[in-house]
Amino acid sequence: MQVMTVTGFRPPIWRRVLVPTSFDLAKLHRVIQEAFGWEDCHLHAFQIHGVDFGPPDPGGWMEYRSERVTLAKLDLQPKMKFRYEYDFGDSWVHEITLEKVIVPGTPLEAPVCLAGKRACPPEDSGGPWGFQDLLYAARNPDHPNHEEFKEYLDPNWDSEAFHLEAVNVCLRSAFKLRKPRSTRKMTKAAPPTPGQA
Repeated sequence: MQVMTVTGFRPPIWRRVLVPTSFDLAKLHRVIQEAFGWEDCHLHAFQIHGVDFGPPDPGGWMEYRSERVTLAKLDLQPKMKFRYEYDFGDSWVHEITLEKVIVPGTPLEAPVCLAGKRACPPEDSGGPWGFQDLLYAARNPDHPNHEEFKEYLDPNWDSEAFHLEAVNVCLRSAFKLRKPRSTRKMTKAAPPTPGQA
């Protein structure tokens, strides 16, 4: 069970999600995108045990490719935290905490969101600090950029909105399952060694 929190916000924006340990980091990326409502239109990276994981990178700065490393191989322990960054321009940093390892039951074939709070900001809204400025200007008629920023922000966007069933529908759709199953045993393995990625 993992808690994912977008950093830089008070009160926090977070999701609690069950994820199969057979999932690689590329699938975990997809889980995060669906759970928060991101549109997956920017680069991303995980940093775990001080190592960077991400999609295939022609520039070569990613140490390991995320689709080659499963959660089971990372030797994650309860209470461990790692980082996921989405959109290197806006820098939406998510702190991911492994709350606990859930043992047996029937296998978990798809991720399941159990809880969460608050809506994710819109794409390309400037990161945590830029978004706060945008929100203030959009809601303050006296702000010099009020009209411009008001047009950018969807009038129906509600910072407090979170719809658990809608998130789970998105997760099931992304992973092509009709309904969630129970949990899969999380196994321990040594972290990847250089050259395995």
